[in-house]
Amino acid sequence: MAVIVVANPKGGVGKSTLSTNLAGLFASRGEWVALADLDRQQSSRSWLDLRPQGLPVIEYWPVDLDNPTRPPQGLEHAVIDTPAGVHGTRLNTALALADKVIVPLQPSLFDILATQDFLQKLAKEKAIRKGNIEIGIVGMRVDARTRSAEQLHRFVDGLGLPVLGYLRDTQNYVQTAAHGLTLWDVARSKVEKDLEQWEPLISWLDK
Repeated sequence: MAVIVVANPKGGVGKSTLSTNLAGLFASRGEWVALADLDRQQSSRSWLDLRPQGLPVIEYWPVDLDNPTRPPQGLEHAVIDTPAGVHGTRLNTALALADKVIVPLQPSLFDILATQDFLQKLAKEKAIRKGNIEIGIVGMRVDARTRSAEQLHRFVDGLGLPVLGYLRDTQNYVQTAAHGLTLWDVARSKVEKDLEQWEPLISWLDK
């Protein structure tokens, strides 16, 4: 069983988009997966409420911040969506449960600067320094061929963290989310380019 935390204190970088599609990926494989939402706005929880019956099941995992416990025994994957400005109890709880941390990051100077302190703080965490938690970066709403992507690479290379992939800016994520769906719940022909972009991230998750 693996717990994957999606975190970045910068708002609007695509945390819920990444979290819900991660859960959708595991569910599409027939795995027992749960989604937790530490954000007071409960965006991911609301998305789950929209999810049509008959699709691969994604359960809700209610994490108790005062007394956090591991997910139910037998669960294969759990995904934790975190809020903007995550710190203190919420961040400590997420890291205490995490096996992997994915940081979605848009490759603009402002997003990079806003995330820099957070990444440096993560790098100092004892569990991360010992290798008990792996960290990776996912470039969000970006074309890998652009200067912005190169800028992101240079920044992340300086921290010694891997860039797991780039997800393009497309309405496919917006349209599927509006109906409680993920990329894995629609015809592959409609989202083939997006699924290809997920392949490096999936390889990292599965290793």
